[in-house]
Amino acid sequence: MGIVRMQDIGNALGVSTVTVSKALAGKEGVSESLRLKIKCKADEMGYVLPEKSAKTVSTNDIGVLIASGFVDSKDAFYWDMCEKVISRLQAANYYAILEIVKKSDEEQLTLPRFANRVCGLIAMGRLSAPYLRNLKENTKLPVLHLDDYNYENYNSSVVSNGYYGMYTVTNYLISMGHRNIMFVGTIWATSSISDRFFGFWRSMSEHGLPVALESCLADRGEDGIISFELPETLPTAFACNCDQTAFNLIRMLSDRGIRVPEDVSVTGFDNCVISDMCMPKITTYAVDTDGMAFACVNNLIRLLGGLSTDHMSVVDGRLLIKDSVARCQSAPPDVRASEKMR
Repeated sequence: MGIVRMQDIGNALGVSTVTVSKALAGKEGVSESLRLKIKCKADEMGYVLPEKSAKTVSTNDIGVLIASGFVDSKDAFYWDMCEKVISRLQAANYYAILEIVKKSDEEQLTLPRFANRVCGLIAMGRLSAPYLRNLKENTKLPVLHLDDYNYENYNSSVVSNGYYGMYTVTNYLISMGHRNIMFVGTIWATSSISDRFFGFWRSMSEHGLPVALESCLADRGEDGIISFELPETLPTAFACNCDQTAFNLIRMLSDRGIRVPEDVSVTGFDNCVISDMCMPKITTYAVDTDGMAFACVNNLIRLLGGLSTDHMSVVDGRLLIKDSVARCQSAPPDVRASEKMR
Protein backbone atom coordinates (compact mmCIF):
# COMPACT_ATOMS: atom_id res chain seq x y z
CA MET A 1 0.00 0.00 0.00
CA GLY A 2 1.29 3.52 -0.86
CA ILE A 3 1.27 6.63 1.31
CA VAL A 4 -1.94 6.86 3.33
CA ARG A 5 -3.64 10.25 3.29
CA MET A 6 -6.24 11.75 5.63
CA GLN A 7 -8.67 11.58 2.70
CA ASP A 8 -8.15 7.81 2.55
CA ILE A 9 -9.03 7.49 6.23
CA GLY A 10 -12.09 9.71 5.75
CA ASN A 11 -13.26 7.66 2.77
CA ALA A 12 -12.87 4.43 4.73
CA LEU A 13 -15.04 5.77 7.57
CA GLY A 14 -17.40 7.97 5.57
CA VAL A 15 -16.30 11.23 7.23
CA SER A 16 -14.68 14.40 5.93
CA THR A 17 -10.94 15.05 5.75
CA VAL A 18 -11.48 18.01 8.10
CA THR A 19 -12.98 15.69 10.71
CA VAL A 20 -10.02 13.31 10.38
CA SER A 21 -7.58 16.20 10.77
CA LYS A 22 -9.30 17.47 13.93
CA ALA A 23 -9.42 13.99 15.43
CA LEU A 24 -5.74 13.24 14.84
CA ALA A 25 -4.65 16.71 16.02
CA GLY A 26 -6.66 16.42 19.26
CA LYS A 27 -8.85 19.41 18.45
CA GLU A 28 -12.44 20.05 19.51
CA GLY A 29 -15.41 19.39 17.26
CA VAL A 30 -15.15 15.58 17.21
CA SER A 31 -16.95 13.21 19.59
CA GLU A 32 -14.76 10.98 21.75
CA SER A 33 -16.09 7.76 20.20
CA LEU A 34 -15.48 9.03 16.65
CA ARG A 35 -12.02 10.28 17.61
CA LEU A 36 -11.04 6.84 18.88
CA LYS A 37 -12.51 5.21 15.76
CA ILE A 38 -10.49 7.53 13.50
CA LYS A 39 -7.27 6.91 15.45
CA CYS A 40 -7.78 3.17 15.26
CA LYS A 41 -8.41 3.31 11.50
CA ALA A 42 -5.36 5.57 11.01
CA ASP A 43 -3.16 3.06 12.85
CA GLU A 44 -4.70 0.15 10.97
CA MET A 45 -3.99 1.81 7.62
CA GLY A 46 -0.45 2.82 8.62
CA TYR A 47 -1.01 6.58 8.54
CA VAL A 48 1.88 8.80 9.80
CA LEU A 49 1.55 12.52 10.51
CA PRO A 50 3.86 14.14 7.92
CA GLU A 51 5.15 16.94 10.13
CA LYS A 52 6.06 14.54 12.93
CA SER A 53 7.32 11.53 11.03
CA ALA A 54 10.97 12.47 11.71
CA LYS A 55 10.30 12.14 15.43
CA THR A 56 8.30 8.93 15.00
CA VAL A 57 5.49 10.34 17.13
CA SER A 58 2.63 7.92 17.66
CA THR A 59 -0.92 9.17 18.04
CA ASN A 60 -1.68 6.42 20.54
CA ASP A 61 1.48 6.00 22.65
CA ILE A 62 1.19 7.22 26.26
CA GLY A 63 4.22 7.82 28.48
CA VAL A 64 3.99 6.58 32.09
CA LEU A 65 6.45 8.11 34.57
CA ILE A 66 7.14 6.79 38.09
CA ALA A 67 9.72 8.19 40.51
CA SER A 68 12.31 5.54 41.38
CA GLY A 69 11.60 5.84 45.12
CA PHE A 70 8.11 4.45 44.58
CA VAL A 71 9.26 1.25 42.89
CA ASP A 72 12.67 0.58 44.45
CA SER A 73 11.08 -0.62 47.68
CA LYS A 74 9.24 -3.92 48.19
CA ASP A 75 5.90 -2.10 48.04
CA ALA A 76 3.90 -3.61 45.15
CA PHE A 77 1.20 -0.90 45.15
CA TYR A 78 2.60 1.10 42.24
CA TRP A 79 3.43 -1.95 40.15
CA ASP A 80 -0.15 -3.15 40.62
CA MET A 81 -1.51 0.28 39.74
CA CYS A 82 0.75 0.52 36.70
CA GLU A 83 -0.42 -2.87 35.42
CA LYS A 84 -4.05 -1.78 35.67
CA VAL A 85 -3.39 1.55 33.94
CA ILE A 86 -1.66 -0.26 31.07
CA SER A 87 -4.61 -2.66 30.74
CA ARG A 88 -7.06 0.26 30.62
CA LEU A 89 -4.94 2.04 28.01
CA GLN A 90 -4.85 -1.08 25.85
CA ALA A 91 -8.63 -1.44 26.13
CA ALA A 92 -8.90 2.12 24.76
CA ASN A 93 -6.44 1.33 21.92
CA TYR A 94 -3.54 3.21 23.49
CA TYR A 95 -0.15 1.77 24.41
CA ALA A 96 2.06 2.57 27.41
CA ILE A 97 5.77 3.33 27.44
CA LEU A 98 7.09 3.14 31.02
CA GLU A 99 10.07 5.09 32.34
CA ILE A 100 11.43 5.14 35.89
CA VAL A 101 12.56 8.65 36.84
CA LYS A 102 15.79 8.56 38.81
CA LYS A 103 16.52 11.11 41.52
CA SER A 104 19.30 12.55 39.35
CA ASP A 105 16.82 12.98 36.47
CA GLU A 106 14.54 15.01 38.74
CA GLU A 107 17.37 17.16 40.03
CA GLN A 108 18.82 17.82 36.56
CA LEU A 109 15.35 18.29 35.00
CA THR A 110 16.08 15.59 32.43
CA LEU A 111 13.21 14.99 30.03
CA PRO A 112 12.07 11.39 29.54
CA ARG A 113 13.61 9.58 26.59
CA PHE A 114 10.20 8.99 25.04
CA ALA A 115 9.19 12.69 25.14
CA ASN A 116 9.15 12.99 21.33
CA ARG A 117 7.28 9.72 20.79
CA VAL A 118 4.15 10.04 22.92
CA CYS A 119 0.95 12.06 22.69
CA GLY A 120 0.28 12.25 26.44
CA LEU A 121 1.75 11.55 29.87
CA ILE A 122 0.69 9.88 33.12
CA ALA A 123 2.80 10.86 36.16
CA MET A 124 2.38 8.30 38.97
CA GLY A 125 3.22 9.22 42.55
CA ARG A 126 5.13 12.31 43.60
CA LEU A 127 7.59 13.95 41.22
CA SER A 128 9.20 17.28 42.17
CA ALA A 129 7.38 20.48 41.21
CA PRO A 130 10.36 21.85 39.20
CA TYR A 131 10.60 18.58 37.24
CA LEU A 132 6.88 18.57 36.43
CA ARG A 133 6.98 22.25 35.49
CA ASN A 134 9.89 21.63 33.11
CA LEU A 135 8.10 18.58 31.69
CA LYS A 136 4.96 20.57 30.83
CA GLU A 137 6.78 23.61 29.48
CA ASN A 138 9.15 21.67 27.21
CA THR A 139 6.89 18.88 25.92
CA LYS A 140 3.55 20.75 25.71
CA LEU A 141 1.90 17.37 26.33
CA PRO A 142 -1.30 16.73 28.32
CA VAL A 143 -0.29 15.36 31.73
CA LEU A 144 -2.54 13.37 34.06
CA HIS A 145 -1.33 13.03 37.67
CA LEU A 146 -2.15 9.72 39.37
CA ASP A 147 -2.04 9.34 43.17
CA ASP A 148 -0.62 12.84 43.71
CA TYR A 149 -1.61 16.48 43.46
CA ASN A 150 -0.43 19.93 44.49
CA TYR A 151 -1.42 23.54 43.87
CA GLU A 152 0.12 23.40 40.39
CA ASN A 153 -1.37 20.17 39.08
CA TYR A 154 -4.65 19.64 40.90
CA ASN A 155 -6.61 20.41 37.72
CA SER A 156 -5.74 17.02 36.24
CA SER A 157 -5.33 14.53 39.08
CA VAL A 158 -6.82 11.19 40.12
CA VAL A 159 -6.37 10.17 43.76
CA SER A 160 -7.75 7.71 46.28
CA ASN A 161 -9.84 9.06 49.14
CA GLY A 162 -7.04 8.92 51.69
CA TYR A 163 -8.64 11.50 53.98
CA TYR A 164 -11.91 9.64 54.43
CA GLY A 165 -10.16 6.27 54.32
CA MET A 166 -7.86 6.98 57.28
CA TYR A 167 -10.74 8.72 59.07
CA THR A 168 -12.67 5.44 58.74
CA VAL A 169 -9.71 3.31 59.88
CA THR A 170 -9.10 5.51 62.95
CA ASN A 171 -12.79 5.49 63.86
CA TYR A 172 -12.65 1.69 63.78
CA LEU A 173 -9.63 1.62 66.13
CA ILE A 174 -11.43 3.96 68.52
CA SER A 175 -14.56 1.78 68.37
CA MET A 176 -12.32 -1.11 69.50
CA GLY A 177 -11.44 0.81 72.66
CA HIS A 178 -8.11 2.32 71.57
CA ARG A 179 -7.35 5.85 72.73
CA ASN A 180 -3.54 5.92 72.54
CA ILE A 181 -3.10 5.64 68.76
CA MET A 182 0.04 6.63 66.81
CA PHE A 183 0.04 7.61 63.14
CA VAL A 184 2.95 6.09 61.19
CA GLY A 185 4.00 7.99 58.07
CA THR A 186 6.23 10.85 56.93
CA ILE A 187 3.44 13.40 56.75
CA TRP A 188 4.81 15.71 54.06
CA ALA A 189 6.46 13.03 51.89
CA THR A 190 3.47 12.73 49.53
CA SER A 191 0.02 14.26 49.18
CA SER A 192 -1.57 10.86 49.85
CA ILE A 193 0.22 10.50 53.22
CA SER A 194 -0.73 14.08 54.13
CA ASP A 195 -4.39 13.36 53.34
CA ARG A 196 -4.30 10.20 55.44
CA PHE A 197 -2.75 12.04 58.37
CA PHE A 198 -5.46 14.71 58.31
CA GLY A 199 -8.15 12.02 58.20
CA PHE A 200 -6.49 10.48 61.28
CA TRP A 201 -6.32 13.89 62.96
CA ARG A 202 -10.01 14.60 62.34
CA SER A 203 -11.14 11.28 63.82
CA MET A 204 -8.94 11.73 66.89
CA SER A 205 -10.10 15.33 67.36
CA GLU A 206 -13.79 14.42 67.09
CA HIS A 207 -13.28 11.96 69.93
CA GLY A 208 -11.41 14.47 72.08
CA LEU A 209 -8.06 12.70 71.69
CA PRO A 210 -4.87 14.78 71.38
CA VAL A 211 -2.64 14.64 68.30
CA ALA A 212 0.87 16.13 68.26
CA LEU A 213 2.99 16.17 65.12
CA GLU A 214 6.08 15.19 67.13
CA SER A 215 4.29 12.08 68.41
CA CYS A 216 3.77 10.75 64.86
CA LEU A 217 6.32 8.23 63.60
CA ALA A 218 8.07 9.11 60.30
CA ASP A 219 8.55 6.03 58.13
CA ARG A 220 10.75 7.15 55.18
CA GLY A 221 13.44 9.55 54.02
CA GLU A 222 13.67 11.87 51.04
CA ASP A 223 14.39 8.91 48.75
CA GLY A 224 10.98 7.44 49.58
CA ILE A 225 12.47 4.17 50.91
CA ILE A 226 10.55 2.88 53.93
CA SER A 227 12.79 2.69 57.01
CA PHE A 228 12.13 3.54 60.66
CA GLU A 229 12.70 2.52 64.28
CA LEU A 230 10.16 1.65 66.96
CA PRO A 231 9.37 4.36 69.52
CA GLU A 232 10.51 3.62 73.07
CA THR A 233 6.98 4.05 74.40
CA LEU A 234 4.38 2.10 72.46
CA PRO A 235 0.77 3.14 71.89
CA THR A 236 -2.03 0.56 72.06
CA ALA A 237 -2.48 0.86 68.29
CA PHE A 238 -0.58 2.06 65.21
CA ALA A 239 -2.40 3.55 62.21
CA CYS A 240 0.06 3.07 59.32
CA ASN A 241 -0.13 5.08 56.11
CA CYS A 242 0.44 1.98 53.93
CA ASP A 243 0.54 -1.81 54.14
CA GLN A 244 4.30 -2.05 53.57
CA THR A 245 4.92 0.10 56.65
CA ALA A 246 2.41 -1.97 58.64
CA PHE A 247 4.15 -5.19 57.51
CA ASN A 248 7.58 -3.89 58.55
CA LEU A 249 6.18 -2.67 61.87
CA ILE A 250 4.58 -6.02 62.72
CA ARG A 251 7.86 -7.79 61.95
CA MET A 252 9.80 -5.37 64.18
CA LEU A 253 7.33 -5.86 67.04
CA SER A 254 7.49 -9.65 66.65
CA ASP A 255 11.31 -9.53 66.80
CA ARG A 256 10.98 -7.91 70.22
CA GLY A 257 8.46 -10.44 71.49
CA ILE A 258 5.51 -8.05 71.17
CA ARG A 259 2.41 -9.76 69.78
CA VAL A 260 0.00 -8.32 67.22
CA PRO A 261 -2.88 -7.92 67.96
CA GLU A 262 -2.76 -9.35 71.51
CA ASP A 263 -0.35 -6.68 72.81
CA VAL A 264 -0.56 -3.96 70.15
CA SER A 265 -2.96 -3.45 67.22
CA VAL A 266 -1.77 -2.38 63.75
CA THR A 267 -3.65 -1.15 60.66
CA GLY A 268 -2.43 -0.53 57.13
CA PHE A 269 -3.72 1.20 54.01
CA ASP A 270 -3.96 0.18 50.30
CA ASN A 271 -4.78 -3.56 50.60
CA CYS A 272 -1.66 -4.70 48.75
CA VAL A 273 -0.86 -8.41 48.40
CA ILE A 274 1.49 -8.09 51.36
CA SER A 275 -1.46 -7.38 53.69
CA ASP A 276 -2.63 -10.99 53.23
CA MET A 277 0.91 -12.45 53.24
CA CYS A 278 1.54 -11.00 56.70
CA MET A 279 0.85 -13.01 59.87
CA PRO A 280 -1.51 -11.79 61.17
CA LYS A 281 -3.30 -10.50 58.06
CA ILE A 282 -3.42 -6.72 58.16
CA THR A 283 -6.65 -4.80 58.73
CA THR A 284 -6.52 -2.14 56.03
CA TYR A 285 -8.39 0.30 53.82
CA ALA A 286 -8.68 -1.15 50.30
CA VAL A 287 -7.85 1.43 47.65
CA ASP A 288 -9.91 0.93 44.48
CA THR A 289 -6.99 0.69 42.04
CA ASP A 290 -9.30 -0.47 39.24
CA GLY A 291 -11.45 2.62 39.70
CA MET A 292 -8.37 4.87 39.81
CA ALA A 293 -6.96 3.34 36.61
CA PHE A 294 -10.31 3.75 34.85
CA ALA A 295 -10.66 7.42 35.90
CA CYS A 296 -7.02 8.09 34.99
CA VAL A 297 -7.29 6.78 31.43
CA ASN A 298 -10.74 8.26 30.86
CA ASN A 299 -9.62 11.72 31.98
CA LEU A 300 -6.41 11.56 29.94
CA ILE A 301 -8.37 10.69 26.80
CA ARG A 302 -10.53 13.75 27.42
CA LEU A 303 -7.41 15.90 27.78
CA LEU A 304 -6.02 14.48 24.55
CA GLY A 305 -9.25 15.50 22.85
CA GLY A 306 -9.01 19.05 24.15
CA LEU A 307 -11.92 18.50 26.52
CA SER A 308 -12.19 19.56 30.16
CA THR A 309 -12.05 17.13 33.09
CA ASP A 310 -12.93 17.33 36.77
CA HIS A 311 -10.41 19.36 38.76
CA MET A 312 -9.69 16.21 40.72
CA SER A 313 -11.22 12.74 40.61
CA VAL A 314 -11.37 11.20 44.09
CA VAL A 315 -11.97 7.44 44.17
CA ASP A 316 -13.42 5.84 47.32
CA GLY A 317 -12.30 2.53 48.83
CA ARG A 318 -13.49 0.40 51.75
CA LEU A 319 -12.40 -0.82 55.18
CA LEU A 320 -11.30 -4.47 55.29
CA ILE A 321 -11.29 -5.94 58.81
CA LYS A 322 -8.77 -8.79 59.04
CA ASP A 323 -6.66 -10.04 61.95
CA SER A 324 -4.28 -7.31 63.15
CA VAL A 325 -6.65 -5.41 65.47
CA ALA A 326 -8.00 -6.54 68.84
CA ARG A 327 -10.15 -4.80 71.41
CA CYS A 328 -8.00 -2.70 73.74
CA GLN A 329 -7.69 -4.37 77.14
CA SER A 330 -4.73 -2.70 78.83
CA ALA A 331 -1.63 -0.58 78.27
CA PRO A 332 0.88 -1.97 75.73
CA PRO A 333 4.18 -3.50 76.86
CA ASP A 334 7.24 -1.27 77.17
CA VAL A 335 9.57 -1.89 74.22
CA ARG A 336 12.60 -1.20 76.43
CA ALA A 337 11.53 -3.88 78.92
CA SER A 338 10.98 -6.38 76.11
CA GLU A 339 14.50 -5.73 74.80
CA LYS A 340 16.00 -6.34 78.25
CA MET A 341 14.27 -9.72 78.41
CA ARG A 342 15.80 -10.89 75.11
